Amino acid sequence: MTPRIRKIIGGLGIMAFLAGYIWLVTAIADLLPEAGPLKLIFFAVTGLAWGLPILPLISWMDRGGKN
Repeated sequence: MTPRIRKIIGGLGIMAFLAGYIWLVTAIADLLPEAGPLKLIFFAVTGLAWGLPILPLISWMDRGGKN
């Protein structure tokens, strides 16, 4: 697989993951009480946590021409 195809597939995968992740985070946030500090902590953690599941995909995209 060429690096260009990997990056296209990976980019589409990242966009799909982020769309689902954002939907899930906002759905969970609607269930939380309206306490300001709780939501602040929740959004701070989830705002940083999205990068961990994407790391393997980015690593795969960066492999270049290797299979």
